[in-house]
Amino acid sequence: MPSAAHTLRAARTVRAARAIAVGATAIAAAAVFASPASAAAHGQAGHQSPARSAAPVFVQTDNPAGNAVVAYHRAADGTLTKAGSYPTSGLGGILDGSAVDHLASQGSLAYDQAHHLLYAVNAGSDTVTVFAVDGDRLERTQTITSGGKFPVSITVHGNQVYVANALDGGSIQGYLRVGDRLVKVPTWHRALGLDPAAAPQFLNTPGGISFTPDGSALVVTTKANGSSIDVFRLGLLGTPSAKPVVNAEAGAVPFGFTFDARGRLVVTEAGPNAVATYTLARDGKVTQVDQKATGGAATCWVIGAGGKLYASNAGTGTISGYSEDTHGKLTALGDTATDAGTVDVAASSDGRFLYAQTGKSGAVDEFRVNGDGSLTAIGSVTVPGAVGGEGIVAL
Repeated sequence: MPSAAHTLRAARTVRAARAIAVGATAIAAAAVFASPASAAAHGQAGHQSPARSAAPVFVQTDNPAGNAVVAYHRAADGTLTKAGSYPTSGLGGILDGSAVDHLASQGSLAYDQAHHLLYAVNAGSDTVTVFAVDGDRLERTQTITSGGKFPVSITVHGNQVYVANALDGGSIQGYLRVGDRLVKVPTWHRALGLDPAAAPQFLNTPGGISFTPDGSALVVTTKANGSSIDVFRLGLLGTPSAKPVVNAEAGAVPFGFTFDARGRLVVTEAGPNAVATYTLARDGKVTQVDQKATGGAATCWVIGAGGKLYASNAGTGTISGYSEDTHGKLTALGDTATDAGTVDVAASSDGRFLYAQTGKSGAVDEFRVNGDGSLTAIGSVTVPGAVGGEGIVAL
């Protein structure tokens, strides 16, 4: 028999859904008064139970036989120890042509710092899973449709969550968070209009989605299928513009991205195998500030840590480090070797440690971030069932 708490939570969710369907004054209030949160394609620190890990790392397996999030305890020296495995109740997926990066995206796992929730995409079953986070323990609270086919990236800001779907021309779908659940908002859906027949899939699907730091817009990268940085302006209620501002970057193949401390876009460009910085204007237009080649192959993911930037090169099994000045100019810091197939990366919230998924063996390589930006290897763990998997969050 359902508990009283469960019944009350279900009733609240139903009431919220009804409010949205009829015009949703509740959405307006939630959107306007949403508490600040990260533009969370990337992990950040949140409140944790003192009795449990204060700074866990979560890794998504993307296993086609059954997706799961594996939790790791992070010790004071940055090394990881497995703490548990949590099925998403969905399936992982594999894009045609992919080898070590089955989702070919950044940010398929996202942490909601303000509400202690973890969001995971299930590409093989077209769903999104919500977990409540308590230290290094997770409780699955919901699995909901992604509103499209093959979700690959997810982002959160305040009470709004958006997912990018990769196939059938690509799309984005938005949700309102109500408690520890999501309510899909039908009017927060937009088609990306990409060529659905472009092949191979892993090069011609969206690379990632993220809110801008202030939550006023959504950014989507399209990789080779348009080779553009698309920007959707968001209205007062969180509704995206009817069409995005399409910033074509011919030959660049923009893939992963993050934002620096001044709100500039930092983008990996798989075409020239480079890292580039861009300013983003309020009208949605981007202007390149700088670009530096990594010297690696398949440069596709990027993260900030300790005031520096780190890009993953899947083809060469390396991480390229960069410093950035106040104007967005980049200086190379050198490369660090990883296991084969370096893909998605995450940094601890204090900037002291960096964690890189290596898709060939399904491992996570652990590094200490030194004061000069260099990386020191401190260990590696193999994630069960995670060969080719993507999605990592470090708190």
